[in-house]
Amino acid sequence: MLRIAVVGSGPSGVYAAQTLVQQREVPGVRVDVLDRLPAPYGLVRYGVAPDHEKIKSLQGSLRTVLEDERIRFLGNVEVGGELLPTERLLELYHAVVYCVGAARDRLLGIPGEELAGVHSATAFVSWYSGHPDAVGESFDLPGVDSAVVVGAGNVAVDVTRILARGPAELAPTDMPQPALGALADSGVRRVAMVARRGPSQGKFTTKELRELGTLPGVDARTDPAELALDPMYTDAAAAAALPAVARRNLEVLRGWAERGPGDAERHIDLRFYLRPVEVLGGPGGRVTGMRFERTAPDGSGGVTGTGVYEDIEAQLVLRSVGYKGVPLAGLPFDPAKGTVPHAAGRVLRAGRASIGEYVAGWIKRGPTGVIGTNRPCAKETASSLLQDAGVLARRELPGDPLDALQAAGLRPVQWPGWLAIEAAEADLGRSLGRRSVKIPDWAGLRGAAGLAQG
Repeated sequence: MLRIAVVGSGPSGVYAAQTLVQQREVPGVRVDVLDRLPAPYGLVRYGVAPDHEKIKSLQGSLRTVLEDERIRFLGNVEVGGELLPTERLLELYHAVVYCVGAARDRLLGIPGEELAGVHSATAFVSWYSGHPDAVGESFDLPGVDSAVVVGAGNVAVDVTRILARGPAELAPTDMPQPALGALADSGVRRVAMVARRGPSQGKFTTKELRELGTLPGVDARTDPAELALDPMYTDAAAAAALPAVARRNLEVLRGWAERGPGDAERHIDLRFYLRPVEVLGGPGGRVTGMRFERTAPDGSGGVTGTGVYEDIEAQLVLRSVGYKGVPLAGLPFDPAKGTVPHAAGRVLRAGRASIGEYVAGWIKRGPTGVIGTNRPCAKETASSLLQDAGVLARRELPGDPLDALQAAGLRPVQWPGWLAIEAAEADLGRSLGRRSVKIPDWAGLRGAAGLAQG
């Protein structure tokens, strides 16, 4: 029997586990899916916006995989720390597949980024999604009238939408009660989502973009003069060569630009061709706005500065300019790419494949693609592992890895513990007159899973 550890229970980890147990070339594969958190599903639970229930419903298919009798979920297990170094994990399993994602956000690298009121979109998403690491995060939303979101991807769209939504629309979600209360008291009336390049180069998908224009009580618009700077917007023949999603995005934005004045309570402004150069501060070291330089297309897909500047008022700035992987102790790491060096998923050490160590997901390819992109990525890695199965199976293991994990002082949350967390969150929701509501702190999650404090 081949026993494999998959580190990370998000889509890439679950897809890797599914591929490994469902294939027929190597019989008898058993997989333990380990996660640092007591709860499974990774960014599907803690990264997908709570008001996007259709995408969050993907948890159902991930759940089906994790309930397979050949797969065992072990949450609350941190790999790479003192209790479980990576070399010890490899002693307990024939092979380890690391699906640890890209946990760090990229900085803007401009003056003033350290001011109070400047946050990463990652931190904001973690806060309203109930990630236990976000306990203690503070967003002074009652004191915010105007916010700036820097970025042009789906995460930027998500945080813009959450800032603009009314509390009645968020109450039916599983958003933690403290975040819901803070957003209900929010003073935000205007959100500017700002991109360095043009509308045809936006990374958002059309469904998410279109949704911004249909929010109740929200007026979403864009400046026709900024749209006209994009050659793809003004040249129909050139636009025809764009990918379908970019063409659809341009049509949505064209409709926004043609809207007349509105009297909505809240406003979203999509701005293009503006490069952030400085965060502006005021008394007490708090952000008061952002300074941008107007950019223009350079003819080769990039932009160049024009020397023209514009200040946008803001008491809250959220940067959403991408993610980056972080090193895991014991694994090689390419700091420039933010990934683990690999060949078809096999970890490379000094340029040579380390048989028994594999990667999948963002830590393998970088933070690109959508949730579904993880499936072929995981299949490639699983295929490499299965090709190595003959070599891997020669090594005799010391016994059930769970015994060794517990002997090391770890307290794994198994599937019944996760079901207990689900039940506790449903109870919490009922007590608040809502549907299931996330428990947002480590102690609460571990207590709900039946782990005694200590």
